[in-house]
Amino acid sequence: MFNDPLAFDYTKCPHNALTGKIIGAAIEVHRTLGPGLLESAYEACLVFELQEKGLNIERQKPLPLVYKNVKLDSGYRLDLIVETKVVVEVKSMTEIAAVHKAQLLSYLRLANLQIGLLINFNVKMLKQGIHRIIN
Repeated sequence: MFNDPLAFDYTKCPHNALTGKIIGAAIEVHRTLGPGLLESAYEACLVFELQEKGLNIERQKPLPLVYKNVKLDSGYRLDLIVETKVVVEVKSMTEIAAVHKAQLLSYLRLANLQIGLLINFNVKMLKQGIHRIIN
């Protein structure tokens, strides 16, 4: 993860077009539903929007933990994986804490993926709730 997000050139991010589509779909969901619902509702609607865009979605995918070459079922689940490239974690919280960003970064490392989006729908303007995490 980068210490200074303002110094990082996001235009050179891999999968930038894909994350743009995901963010567009999330904005549509938020514009329609507004804040205040459960994460599961936002997740279901986001899946619908992404599938309408023709994107391949894996939902609630188990993420095993490999420890000393042993695969352990640790109970981790990724909310969404889009096109086998981007992990999307859906939240509906008062605020996102540093631990939520660290958790997504850990998921990216365990899944061997580069880009994740942490999307908090419980905000007035969705752009305030979107966090891009890079592994």
